[in-house]
Amino acid sequence: MAKPRSWTLIWPSIVRVCLLNFVLNLKIVALADDTGSSSIVSEGNCKNTNYQMFLPPPYQNISSTICKPVWHTYELRYTKTGDTTTIILSAPYTVGWVGIGFSRDGMMAGSSAMVGWINKHGHAKVKQFYLRGRRQSEVIVDKGELPLSNVPAAVATNGAEIYIAFQLQTTIPFGKQPILLAFSTKHPQNHHLSKHVDKTAVIFDFSSGSMGPVSNGLIQMRKNHGIVGIIGWGLILPVGAIIARYFRHKDPLWFYLHSIIQFVGFAFGLGTVLLGLQLYRKTHVHIPAHRGIGFFVLVLSILQILAFFLRPDKDSKIRNIWNLYHSWFGRMALFFAALNIVLGMRAAGAGNDWKIGYGFLVSIILVAVIVLEVLAYLKKSEKRSLPQTYQLDSVGDTTFPTNLAKG
Repeated sequence: MAKPRSWTLIWPSIVRVCLLNFVLNLKIVALADDTGSSSIVSEGNCKNTNYQMFLPPPYQNISSTICKPVWHTYELRYTKTGDTTTIILSAPYTVGWVGIGFSRDGMMAGSSAMVGWINKHGHAKVKQFYLRGRRQSEVIVDKGELPLSNVPAAVATNGAEIYIAFQLQTTIPFGKQPILLAFSTKHPQNHHLSKHVDKTAVIFDFSSGSMGPVSNGLIQMRKNHGIVGIIGWGLILPVGAIIARYFRHKDPLWFYLHSIIQFVGFAFGLGTVLLGLQLYRKTHVHIPAHRGIGFFVLVLSILQILAFFLRPDKDSKIRNIWNLYHSWFGRMALFFAALNIVLGMRAAGAGNDWKIGYGFLVSIILVAVIVLEVLAYLKKSEKRSLPQTYQLDSVGDTTFPTNLAKG
């Protein structure tokens, strides 16, 4: 049995060995953690990717990029060299196409997009598309406003992801830019894109690498354009027309109400056009049908205002012609205004709340017109069915029998 003195000499050595073992184990665990994390996480919480394995030059030689997750597992990488901005979008991929669009106002219409896919034969394809409208025929291949450099765009897959790489050449540095992201699970047919399965829009700041939702002043201006148009041409002007047609028995109240309401509606319509012109100057979104019909309705509205000041007297010979002109031009203006509201909502990609709200408004107006029209018809039928009252002719117009007159 060891003596107490010998234990006092041994126990410091045992403590040193235990501490050394603990420190070594701690270092090994730390090294293992560092090794595991370095293969998964890169700057900006993006995956570390070796472009040399699948992208062609010059994209494979890019060493330092700013990377940000933008949507689900979509990642946007970019770097700037002089006037050249290199952009690489990565996204999960099995089949179909993936696209990134650049918009002025966060909307599809008027934007340009780079779309990549792997066709059925395994060949990589990447094309620029100009999104003139929302219909498939308005998505035009090999057209667009992106200032692509002379370096060809590239698309490749790496595992279960697709990478779309391209370069933009611009002397104006990128700042906050509305970005559209979309994908489909169907291959393009003859470079005609199938409808997207899902999409989103974000504001990406290329100067700082930050992003946020599309909520700038242009979006609010577009909403104001739609709201003012629906109130003016979709509500106020139809109400004024209803008063003029079905409440003429309340003379002269109907005339004053009709005049005041139509002047207010015209002011709203004019404001709609001015907001639309301002929006067009800032975005240059080309929607010819919506724009053309808007000007046409404005001209019809101006003619109606002029007709009010140039109306002939009730006893005038051309009063009937004026009545036909005023009523039918008004009907034309209301019809094309309603059509243009629908076109505008379609071009802007309006949500269900806009569609349901306007549909509800139109339904109420149509039901009111049908009910009032039926009541007016019944009233006229009732008047026709009443027996005619016997009226004596005036003495000066009465013709007496000849024999009595002679007598």
